[in-house]
Amino acid sequence: MLPNDMDKIVIRKITIADLVELQTISKQTFFETFADHNAADDMQKYLDNNLSVDQLKVELSDENSEFYFASSDNKVIGYLKINFGPAQTEIKDKSALEIERIYVLKDFHGKKVGQILFNKVIDIAKQTKAGYIWLGVWEKNLRAINFYKKNGFLEFDKHIFRLGDDEQTDIMMRLTLSGH
Repeated sequence: MLPNDMDKIVIRKITIADLVELQTISKQTFFETFADHNAADDMQKYLDNNLSVDQLKVELSDENSEFYFASSDNKVIGYLKINFGPAQTEIKDKSALEIERIYVLKDFHGKKVGQILFNKVIDIAKQTKAGYIWLGVWEKNLRAINFYKKNGFLEFDKHIFRLGDDEQTDIMMRLTLSGH
């Protein structure tokens, strides 16, 4: 994909009809991102429990969560999950928006797909008049941490993320939106 092909990336909201495709991209991107740095049994537990069809169906059905696909040439290459108010994993601030997941297929890393998905978050945050955006990112995922820092996020806390039986530390980051 050439840089000028970024115009061909389509972002669209995911519906329940996309459930199987959502599970496929969720599992593939999570595995590609974390398998090299985690025990196989912890990875399998997470994939089986947190990215099962049943779990994703519950998340898709939550009116306070939204999912979006990034596609190129009708192929899903990444996705995004955001949460509002009570659907947020921790803070549950009605004036905030949580990025729970931005994942892109490894073959598309460095091709601005994550930035395009992030720009969608900014658009939604402005539309919903969110005061800030927050997220948690694994302390060892330096690529993601650097991406968020480049986009203006600052660290403000830490929390525990459970991957299978392994308790890991996530850095919590926040971006205050102008005018708030």
